[in-house]
Amino acid sequence: RARCRVLFCSAFSKFRFSLLLLNLEEYYFEQHTANHIQNKGGQYERKIRGSLKICSKSVIFEPDVISQPIIKIPLRDCIKIGKHGENGSNRHFAKYVIVTNFILQVLIFLSQVYFIKEHNIVAPYKIERVSKAFHLFLAICVVILSNKILFQSVSEKLHMECKAEMVTPLVTNPGHVCITDTNLYFQPLNGYPKPVVQITLQDVRRIYKRRHGLMPLGLEVFCTEDDLCSDIYLKFYEPQDRDDLYFYIATYLEHHVAERTAESYTLQWQRGHLSNYQYLLHLNNLADRSCNDLSQYPVFPWIINDYCSTELDLSNPGTFRDLSRPVGALNKERLERLLTRYQEMPEPKFMYGSHYSSPGYVLFYLVRIAPEYMLCLQNGRFDNADRMFNSIAETWKNCLDGATDFKEVGINSLKLDLGKRQGGQMVDDVELPPWARSPEDFLQKSKDALESNYVSEHLHEWIDLIFGYKQKGSDAVEAHNVFHPLTYEGGVDLNSIEDPDEKVAMLTQILEFGQTPKQLFVTPHPRRITPKLKTVTQASDFTGQQFNVVSPGEESFEDLTEESKSLAWNNITKLQLQEQYKIHKEAVTGIAVSCNGSSVFTTSQDSTLKMFSKESKMLQRSISFSNMALSSCLLLPGDATVISSSWDNNVYFYSIAFARRQDTLMGHDDAVSKICWHDNRLYSASWDSTVKVWSGVPAEMTCTRRQQFDMLAELEHDVSVNTISLNAASTLLVSGTKEGTVNIWDLTTATILHQIPCHSGTVCDTAFSPDSRHVLSTGEDGCLNVIDVQTGMLISSLTSDETQRCFIWDGNSVLSGSQSGELLVWDLLGGKISERIQGHAGAVTCIWMNEQCSSIITGGEDRQIMFWKLQY
Repeated sequence: RARCRVLFCSAFSKFRFSLLLLNLEEYYFEQHTANHIQNKGGQYERKIRGSLKICSKSVIFEPDVISQPIIKIPLRDCIKIGKHGENGSNRHFAKYVIVTNFILQVLIFLSQVYFIKEHNIVAPYKIERVSKAFHLFLAICVVILSNKILFQSVSEKLHMECKAEMVTPLVTNPGHVCITDTNLYFQPLNGYPKPVVQITLQDVRRIYKRRHGLMPLGLEVFCTEDDLCSDIYLKFYEPQDRDDLYFYIATYLEHHVAERTAESYTLQWQRGHLSNYQYLLHLNNLADRSCNDLSQYPVFPWIINDYCSTELDLSNPGTFRDLSRPVGALNKERLERLLTRYQEMPEPKFMYGSHYSSPGYVLFYLVRIAPEYMLCLQNGRFDNADRMFNSIAETWKNCLDGATDFKEVGINSLKLDLGKRQGGQMVDDVELPPWARSPEDFLQKSKDALESNYVSEHLHEWIDLIFGYKQKGSDAVEAHNVFHPLTYEGGVDLNSIEDPDEKVAMLTQILEFGQTPKQLFVTPHPRRITPKLKTVTQASDFTGQQFNVVSPGEESFEDLTEESKSLAWNNITKLQLQEQYKIHKEAVTGIAVSCNGSSVFTTSQDSTLKMFSKESKMLQRSISFSNMALSSCLLLPGDATVISSSWDNNVYFYSIAFARRQDTLMGHDDAVSKICWHDNRLYSASWDSTVKVWSGVPAEMTCTRRQQFDMLAELEHDVSVNTISLNAASTLLVSGTKEGTVNIWDLTTATILHQIPCHSGTVCDTAFSPDSRHVLSTGEDGCLNVIDVQTGMLISSLTSDETQRCFIWDGNSVLSGSQSGELLVWDLLGGKISERIQGHAGAVTCIWMNEQCSSIITGGEDRQIMFWKLQY
């Protein structure tokens, strides 16, 4: 006797049959026209016309009449399969059967008639013997599997093909995938919902590798830039197939950066080029969250705390939820109970028994938009009316004792019968808060809240919990952010489970319980730059003091209104070479220019300091301090003194007015690599692994002929220091070492804030952004790395195929000098090289830009200095 399920009538769906009717790991093969013959007491009463769907674990009869229910008959419940003759007689086709579901499927799939006791389902098929049926079935399988997809054009070149499954919410559909030089194709084996899915590669904008069931088998393709929903989500049987297909698509895309990281978006978000919504969307994508996978649905925070007021005040901090705590820890009384249970719990301990993102929670909010998913998840019925998504305020109140995830709100536009509540009222549209005049108004105000100043200043705290360093380990315990071990990546290895039933059971538990996003950050996430922000607090790992990143009264970089600077950097790709002069015998190492721009001072490895007149275009002076290379130079305020550093361990002071060496500072035990000056303080870096801070006044400003310098601080490093740079206020210093480490120092306390090993070779150059919130470094490895000053996090890394020796930048764009002599223009926010400009015949070794950003001078290993102008 077979047991069957009478399934819901999808009156609200365009198509009644859906893959949602299938069980986990069940597949739909094909359909046949059939009649369902109803009988009572052995007498046939009526014949219901419809179609029979053949699946791997069941047969499904779908009546043509929409008022009749769909019938699903599990094969595991079938104990007799009979053959029904045309004259109405019942001749058994097979005896009581105890075989695998596969053989049962074959018997049903190719028998002349389908007959199951109490359900006479008749479908014409002309096969006489089981053996013949079985072999024909295998032949059909071979034809299906070997059937080649018809390409859009005969000229298309096939790159690869393999088996895969198309993933949609609660469903996977097996088929065949192939990629050509112009298109990506997926052909479902059952031809459902359409014979072939085609995606043109030139339309692809984004691709992401995905975890599916905690295994690296998924690939999602987007043809739009900011959409939540992808065009196709594929699950492969082998990780190598997934990686190969990813490679082919990535190499085709002109604007796709295959190794795009979360940090690369952080810089854009910090500087206001990505909204809070867009940034969270990118983080969700990078953390394997997908609308096609309800166990990994995109996670967005509850933002608003006020659902009672008639007006929503986005300027009031009390309007918003505390983003530094998980939802489960917002209610102090509930948190105390959870902590007590947590402390008494044996290992492995967890604080929350439910997750903030699971199919049940997702569909709780989407029931009015996608009711078929909820019916599928709950065996064809809706939840109890009082437990449904009835009110925003009521749901928020309940969430203070539970968990949260991305929220959707919708109206009951389908007029679904969702039941009655205990008070007798029908469940209909979601009840909105008093400050929302309509669903559209609610959504708009919710978007405004997400982009508000309060959220922008605190969103990094929530990111730390969901995607960052507070997601796991001791930091998660301290933040009261610990969930069940099975929800975390690496919590279980499905490949190590050999029992197929146990494996399916574990996979079912993972998919239904919810999954924590992939961890994207392991250090504190930097906050967003807001116009009012003038100070940054150090990370808790350090002294806890505060330091200014913008000097008092100084405008932040975002508030700059000088049209010349903005216009110059917008046209930085239009550099034009004006003049070039070969004035040294070896590589140029430093450039300094007088305030009026008339005199240019350069140092060189030929051990000379030279003074060049831009007006007369003649070399005016050549000064030699020692027989060793000079490494850098700078001009003191007032244009009276030039300072040069040398490989002979000394720093030299040259008086322009008296045309002589004024003084020598013997301050290091090895070559001096770089010097900086600010407010009567000299900063010198050396290969002796130190950076020294000196206090002194130039001799020409005193009555004596010699300068007196006192060492104020010594910043010790483990290895040789190759370069240093100061921020605008000279409160911070960044140093780069020969072993690839970038160090950020607080000069007010002479302590190190961050030590970031971010290059694989010598750090060539470093500099703060004009607003002092970021540091850029270049190295022998060809990388340009952007570091957040507040947290020390590497937030962007771009790579070239050669060393970048020097650079200038405005925080968004970079002009760098390369080993080959080219000048490269980088778009940091776009993550690409915008322009390559032919320059020197050898490496570009130093670069200078005037304050108006209109003139540029470069020096190179070809012994030349080049004068550049911006063309508007």
